Amino acid sequence: MHSLKWVLLVFLWLCCVSLAVSMPTMAPVCAEEDRASLMSFKARIVQDTTDILASWTGSDCCSGDWEGVACGATGRVTSLQLQRPEKNSELFMKGTLSAALGNLHFLEVIVISGMKHIRGSIPESFTALSRLTQLVLEDNALGGTIPSSLGHLPSLQILSLSGNHLTGQIPPSIGNLMNLVQLNLARNLLSGPIPQSFKTFPSLEYFDLSSNELSGALPDHVGQFKNLTYIDLSNNQLSGPIPISIFSLPKLLDMLLSNNRLTGTIPVQIQGLKSINTLSLSGNQLRGQIPASISKLQNLWNLNLSRNGLSDPLPTILASNIPSLLTIDLSYNSFVFGTVPDWIRDKQLSAVHLAGCGLRGALPIFRAPDSITSIDLSDNQFTDGISNFLTNMSSLQKLKLSNNQLKFNLSELRLPNALSSLDLHSNQISGSLSNILNGKTSGFLEVIDVSKNEITGAIPEMNSGLGLKVLNIGGNKISGRIPSSISNIEELTKLDISRNQIQGTIPTSIGALAKLQWLDISINSLTGKIPNTLLAIQWLRHANFRSNRLCGKIPQGRPLNVFPAAAYAHNLCLCGTPLPPCREANEWKTKTKQ
Repeated sequence: MHSLKWVLLVFLWLCCVSLAVSMPTMAPVCAEEDRASLMSFKARIVQDTTDILASWTGSDCCSGDWEGVACGATGRVTSLQLQRPEKNSELFMKGTLSAALGNLHFLEVIVISGMKHIRGSIPESFTALSRLTQLVLEDNALGGTIPSSLGHLPSLQILSLSGNHLTGQIPPSIGNLMNLVQLNLARNLLSGPIPQSFKTFPSLEYFDLSSNELSGALPDHVGQFKNLTYIDLSNNQLSGPIPISIFSLPKLLDMLLSNNRLTGTIPVQIQGLKSINTLSLSGNQLRGQIPASISKLQNLWNLNLSRNGLSDPLPTILASNIPSLLTIDLSYNSFVFGTVPDWIRDKQLSAVHLAGCGLRGALPIFRAPDSITSIDLSDNQFTDGISNFLTNMSSLQKLKLSNNQLKFNLSELRLPNALSSLDLHSNQISGSLSNILNGKTSGFLEVIDVSKNEITGAIPEMNSGLGLKVLNIGGNKISGRIPSSISNIEELTKLDISRNQIQGTIPTSIGALAKLQWLDISINSLTGKIPNTLLAIQWLRHANFRSNRLCGKIPQGRPLNVFPAAAYAHNLCLCGTPLPPCREANEWKTKTKQ
């Protein structure tokens, strides 16, 4: 009997164990304190077109139903990630950040990004979040200064406040964040110097302070960030020489220092950037020659030294040097090359930008034309034609040859099918537009600028399916009428047909160009009225009708009646705001008074 009891007890124990194993693990129930903090945040968001916060219902914020909220095993909120869905610019949240978020003491990750209309300041209460490893508040509308208290978050590894309206100086206390891996304060209104306290970031890999108003020197201690792979300080007001120490960062892949006020020369120590892929020093005040040591950058893909004061001679670079190079931009320095250097022509490049480099003679022939996607040889002294230049450039997307002395007929032009932008303005090109605008025109072509040439004939009929966004044919000898089929270019944002010999009336169909922002039809021989249909173009920001033979009342409504009077000057008999009132209106007022 005793043994039977024992067997029964063992059986019951095994059943309980089996039942416990088979039962699903219960999700933790969120702490009421955390739920209250989240609801406080929700209450400060007055509009949410993302519908993320609509899922925040019920008493359990750890149930998995609250979108963007994650909890640990103890039922405390550890992560809050609210991100606008990619590629949908219509969605946003409007409101301010609640200080109650600082009561989420177990929070490790805060990501509130891309919401566009979250305003106000960053709460000081965030200093209580001692477990926080990521604070990402990108692409909102936050203002005020960066709280110095953020420098007291000992576990912080990622701090990104980019794309807001933050002002003032960068708090020196940020230099206390010893564990930082990423620091991104780009695209704000920050001013003052880069803090001297930024000396000890042993783990820093990503450093972006671009597109602010920072000034002062580029600190020498940036060269101490030995794990740095990305640095972007472009579009600021930094001055002085580039510290030599920055060229000793062995892991650096991208160095972007463009559009500052940096002076001095490019040091020979540039060869120390053994891993560099992208080097951009454009838009500064650098002088002297490009050092020969640049040829030792084995991993360099993209080189941009444009818009400086660099001068001849170029270093002797063999075709085997800089073997990984894909794009080069040496435009607008003090170079007088004469011809495109052989080592550039012989490389298999995707982008060649040598604008304003003192080039002359015939257009160059490249060894690997099928690899080129972008060429800019504008503002040089090229002459002759274009017939062989585009041969085998099957991948070409952008072509800019403006401000040269090229002389050819448009009938000689064979545009690659992949071309999206064609800029040939200010040359001596002749022929008819129908050679480039016809039934065979690629739907990829978005920009045509052939202004200031010697093009004749009429504007051709426009077929539907064209993807043109910019059409600039001003300053030629084009005659005839504006075709009503112009409305078929539905994506058009800029239309400039000024300074030609165009006659007839303005077609009412132009009013169907809903995306048009720029319209210039000045200095022609157009007659008739300005159509009322143009009032339907809501995005129109610039219009010029001057020096034609237009007559009648200017359509009264925005934006036509808010453009300056100069936009309508020198016509036959235009009247109405912003010009003096029409005569008929004055006569009617006189009669009503009598």
